[in-house]
Amino acid sequence: MQGGATTTPEVVPGQETDLSEAFAKGWRVIVWNDPVNLMSYVVFVFMRVLGFNENKAKKCMLEVHEQGKSVVALETREKAEFYCHRLQEFGLRSTLEAAA
Repeated sequence: MQGGATTTPEVVPGQETDLSEAFAKGWRVIVWNDPVNLMSYVVFVFMRVLGFNENKAKKCMLEVHEQGKSVVALETREKAEFYCHRLQEFGLRSTLEAAA
């Protein structure tokens, strides 16, 4: 660098779309029904892990119970993976799915 000139980094074609896709909220966190966990425990986990208030946690728990599954979050891939792993640590069966 001479004379205090700075150079700007070269933008690679497609790089901007890759970054925007990486941070897009395009991943669903799905919790599946199981015969093991009590409904009150599932509500507790939703409140603890996902930060739901009690009403929202109960609504999602009932959806899991009655329909077999519930989409509890739509997030970036990194955050969705984090939620999925935390839910699994608490013993809930959860998976990720790319949003269409």
